[in-house]
Amino acid sequence: MKSLYILGSCGSIGLQTLDIVRNNLTEFKVIGLTVGSNLEIAQKVIDEFKPEIICVRKKEDIDKIKSNAYIVYGDDGILKVATFNKDDKDSLLVNALVGTVGLRPTIESIKIKRNIALANKETLVMAGDIVNELLNENGVKLFPIDSEHSAIWQCLRGENINDISSIIITASGGSFRDKTREELKNVTVTEALNHPNWSMGSKITIDSATMVNKGYEVIEAHHLFNLDYKKIKTILHRQSIIHSFVEFKDNSIKAVLGTQDMRIPILYALNEGEHKYFHGENLNLENMSKLEFAPLTTERFPCLEYAYYVGEKGGVYPSVFHAANEAAVNLFLNGQISFLEIENIIKTYIYIEYDFLNPTIEDILDLNKKIRNQIFEEYGVKK
Repeated sequence: MKSLYILGSCGSIGLQTLDIVRNNLTEFKVIGLTVGSNLEIAQKVIDEFKPEIICVRKKEDIDKIKSNAYIVYGDDGILKVATFNKDDKDSLLVNALVGTVGLRPTIESIKIKRNIALANKETLVMAGDIVNELLNENGVKLFPIDSEHSAIWQCLRGENINDISSIIITASGGSFRDKTREELKNVTVTEALNHPNWSMGSKITIDSATMVNKGYEVIEAHHLFNLDYKKIKTILHRQSIIHSFVEFKDNSIKAVLGTQDMRIPILYALNEGEHKYFHGENLNLENMSKLEFAPLTTERFPCLEYAYYVGEKGGVYPSVFHAANEAAVNLFLNGQISFLEIENIIKTYIYIEYDFLNPTIEDILDLNKKIRNQIFEEYGVKK
């Protein structure tokens, strides 16, 4: 039985991971959880899965949780969950945290040689080179949970990496895929959070609308599959049925199709690349009327261009891209800037010259914090 340590257990990916566990109780046991600030959901999850260690967000939340488990709190508590039972050989860290907070737990988990199922995009966006180096040093495996990267992973299995012409990551287009640039000037937060295909957290939904999310996935793909950015392409696919393609030198193409259900790539990652029975809806090809594709232009989605720029620059630039976006999205969600100002803030910061050639984790996190604070100060926000 595999031990699971789930970070972000009460978020979208975390709850869907627990649903997989619920239907596979002979395969998985939940040992550790981080539960965030929604204590009502947290208590239900704790009562059902009875973990040995729990992390809550604030110290005062400890007394609000009813459990015999070891309860910790804060960012240090997250690290304690990620590294709990260091000698547990058949274990997996599921990192479903959102944002910068997900980076350190990944690093520390690798150091104790615990394999990782990764949904936290920031880990590879901010520090992909460092993470890959640590994975190699410690003999640790990292399994992507994203539906797009899961599809590419499946398509590449058994193939020679040198035979690949390109990988093509699909994108639904987000909440505003049918709006012109002019129409985007006055869109609201409520409209932005209304994704046409997927049910996700607020930040990733906004990132999907700006196409920052797809930019993150391009950078992640570079690190996951060791591919040059010139071989990583994107395409608009409204139906979200084909999750990604791989094109080979002979012009043949492989693709993975599936329903819009994140539990499928989660199950595949939890089983480390094995296809196991899924308790969910099948994709009915007979009911599928059409599959549509269109270019993702950088004129319409400039943040995608910015992602390629920072990815090719390397160093701290992808982390700068993330820091500026994270701050900008926060401002937008709180009604302090317009939707299009997110792009402007990102553009301002990624074209500044930074001196870090081979940054450490501390360099990356310090600069990330500095940029976020600077942006908040510019808009009169205290953080």
